[in-house]
Amino acid sequence: MAFSDDLFFAPAHKLAAMLRARDVSSVEMVDAFIERIESVNHGLNAVVTLVEDRAAREAEESDRRLSGKGEVRPLEGLPITIKDSIITEGVRSTWGMKHFEHHVAKQDAPTVARLRAAGAIVIGKTNTPEMTMDYDCDNPVFGQTNNPWSRERVPGGSSGGEAAALAVGMSPLGMGSDFRGSIRVPAHFCGIVGLKPTWGTIPGSGHMAPSVAAPPPIAHMATIGPMARFVDDLTLAYNVVKGPHPSTPYTVPTADAHPEKIDLKKVRCAIFTDACNVPVSSDIRAAIERAGRELQKMGIVVEAVKPPIDDGERLWWEYNGADGNQTMVAALGEALKLSRDRLRNFAVAGEGKSAAEFFKIAMERDAWRVQLAEFMERYPIILGPTFCVTAFKHGATEVDIDGKKFPHFLAGWPVAWGNCAGLPGLVVPCGKDREGLPIGLQINGRAFGEETVLAVAKAAESALGGYQRPPM
Repeated sequence: MAFSDDLFFAPAHKLAAMLRARDVSSVEMVDAFIERIESVNHGLNAVVTLVEDRAAREAEESDRRLSGKGEVRPLEGLPITIKDSIITEGVRSTWGMKHFEHHVAKQDAPTVARLRAAGAIVIGKTNTPEMTMDYDCDNPVFGQTNNPWSRERVPGGSSGGEAAALAVGMSPLGMGSDFRGSIRVPAHFCGIVGLKPTWGTIPGSGHMAPSVAAPPPIAHMATIGPMARFVDDLTLAYNVVKGPHPSTPYTVPTADAHPEKIDLKKVRCAIFTDACNVPVSSDIRAAIERAGRELQKMGIVVEAVKPPIDDGERLWWEYNGADGNQTMVAALGEALKLSRDRLRNFAVAGEGKSAAEFFKIAMERDAWRVQLAEFMERYPIILGPTFCVTAFKHGATEVDIDGKKFPHFLAGWPVAWGNCAGLPGLVVPCGKDREGLPIGLQINGRAFGEETVLAVAKAAESALGGYQRPPM
């Protein structure tokens, strides 16, 4: 069959069903998406590595299985993309760093291996800011990725290439990672959906520099998670990639998420827009408040209550910076000289905390997590903003919020507390600002409460219109 333009924007689960029904072959679908990348990527620079030859071979194998000559797996023949910082066997993974410009992993990250074992076919890797450490998406290896809604603006970081690729139909499904909103902020900036799962549900190994273990802040607050255009596709991918793996000893078994089983009229949501020391723009505040009203119309209880999250932002910074950046600076060594100024200015080694001081920060973090968990006994869902502004312009280190300037990193407090707490968080489109840029509603849930988060997100997607194509 001819692969129509509409199919580039179809849900991943629909494309998978079409493959199983033999309405289209995997070879046709993979070829079509690679042609799509070659057609629209030049103005965005979202996909930085194509995997054409291997994808073609795997598509032929999927078609053999789909024709009845082998087991048909859940994602059989479906093309996907993967963030460049998540390692892929035989395909370069650079983390946007000159030091790793030609690095080719010998094995897949567990999340990638599970997607491929389920029949998915990796067709490309997507861009990330250098060392995944910014809300822009620029690096000295591949250059900057542009936001598909406004090319003078960033797509968000650090999974910005993935978000931009999904937004314009280069891929139906992808994987990103999130340490301070790196899945959720790009979803908000580009108008797609993204899920940061609960810490400990998905193996985090195979992300970032090739080492067996990560420093405690990354190991305890970063996660890998799915990105897509539609909430149902997040559920599909989450159920494939979750679960224990020996390379990530803290991952635990969890049941498959079935959000359709949740009775939303029994779910109580807290909604807020203001916290910490940086305000949310008036356009975003209005969009979040409207989202709450629309969910109320669907019978969901939504109450304006501020959760106890202020300490989460402070503790994220204290926990992350406890070593005074010494671990990172020592690991990079002379390679840091190859980095752009933004990273070098951030990666300055200072005096770290003592072991006793670090223990105190860790204990305070856990005490705060208990306080938040107690709040969420009454409010299992927290609704709020994702970032204090919509997509900002390339090169900015400050953002303008209703006429006042603030450091762009501090504008990320709406996502930081979720990382610090290790809770699941999902972003779904909820409107646009006065310049036509997307706004995302953030939905946070209890630990291991992905099923409820996905159910509320599905309702929000229905009530608020969900994904819309950017102007191309």
